[in-house]
Amino acid sequence: MDRRIEEIIAAIGKTGDLDTEAVKEAEARQEQLAKPTGALGDLEDMTVRLAGITGLVKNDVKKQAVAIFSADNGVCEEGVASAPQSVTFSQTINFTRGLTGVSSMAKYWGIDLLVCDMGVKMDLPEELLTDEMTETVCDGSALTKKIVNRRLGRGTANLAKGPAMTEEQFTKALLTGVEAAENLKKLGYGVFGVGEMGIGNTTTSACVLAALTDKTAADVVGRGGGLTDEGLAKKNRIVDEAVARVKGKDVFTILQEVGGFDIAAMVGAYLGAARYRLPVVIDGYISAVAALAAARIQPKAKNFMFASHKSKEPGYVLAMDELGIKPIFDLGMRLGEGSGCPITFKILETACATMNGMATYAEGAIDADYLDQRKEGNFF
Repeated sequence: MDRRIEEIIAAIGKTGDLDTEAVKEAEARQEQLAKPTGALGDLEDMTVRLAGITGLVKNDVKKQAVAIFSADNGVCEEGVASAPQSVTFSQTINFTRGLTGVSSMAKYWGIDLLVCDMGVKMDLPEELLTDEMTETVCDGSALTKKIVNRRLGRGTANLAKGPAMTEEQFTKALLTGVEAAENLKKLGYGVFGVGEMGIGNTTTSACVLAALTDKTAADVVGRGGGLTDEGLAKKNRIVDEAVARVKGKDVFTILQEVGGFDIAAMVGAYLGAARYRLPVVIDGYISAVAALAAARIQPKAKNFMFASHKSKEPGYVLAMDELGIKPIFDLGMRLGEGSGCPITFKILETACATMNGMATYAEGAIDADYLDQRKEGNFF
C-alpha cells in the first residue's frame, strides 16, 4: 500500500470519532427546544450528527459542492452497457454548462461543482481542462468553469480480461479523491456530495459490491441504463467471473482489479471527508458502493456520511444495509451524477435552521413585557 494512503487511514483512526461532548450538547438542546421530544424526527438526528462532526451545536452548511469523477470503463467492450461511451464525454462537458440532471439543480440552487476527468475515453477540449483543482470551484450560478485534469488513461482496462487498473493508477485515483475533499475543506465548504459519470460503471460497481459482500451477480446486478435480457445475462456472467477472480482478496485489490477510476476516486473522497472532518453525502448506487468500500478500509469514515435518496438499482439496498445508513428520501431516482446531493443539502440546511433558529421553552417564554409591547404596537 502507498505510504500516503497508509498515513491517511492512520490519521482517520486517531481523529475520526465524533465529538462526544458536542453530541451531548446537541442532544440536550434538542430536548429543550419548544416541541415534543423527537417531533422533528430525522432532522433532529441530522443536527446531532453534524455537531459530532464539526464540534459545534449550531452549524452552517450553506456553502455546498458536488465532486463529480468522470471515467470510462474498458468492460464496455463486452456489451454490458446500453449507452455508447460518447455519453461520458458529452455529459462531462455538459456539467460545465448546467445541462445535466445534477448541474441543472446546482445552477438553480447556486451549488458548486468540482468535475474531475479521471479517464474519459475521448479527449475533452483543452480549453476546458486545468491542472489546478482550486480554480474550478466557483460561484454556483456560473457552475464550474473548468474540468480538473487527473486523467489516468482512456478508460480502464477490460476487467473481464484482467485487472482494470495498475497499482499506480489506483493509487493516483484514490489520492485524487482525497485531494478533492482537502481542497473543499480549505475553501470553506460546509458539506459536499460525491457523484460520478461513466458508462459501464454499474458493472464495475456490481463487481466491487459482490466481492465485498460475498454475493453473486444475481444479488447486485441491474439493467443500468436499460439493458435487454440478453445484455443482462451477459452482464451477470461477466460480474460472476470477475468476482471469482478476486474472491477473498483485500479491498484495495478488489477496487484495483474490478473497479473503475471513478469509483477509486470516490472512495478517496469519502476517506478525505473523514480525514478533514467534512460532512459528505452519498448519492445513488455507484456512490453507495464507493462509500461501503471506504468504510471497509477505515470504519470511522462512516461517521461523516449522510445518505441521500434510495436508488432503484437492486444493489443499492444491499450496500446501504451493509453500511447501516438509512437513505433520507425516496423519489424513485436512479440517475447518478450526484443528483441526490443537492436535494439532501437543502434538507440538511432545514435541519440546521431548526437547531439554530428555534427557541427552547425558556428562551421562548412569553412574558408580560412582550404582551404589553404587542398591545402598544411597539413589537417591531
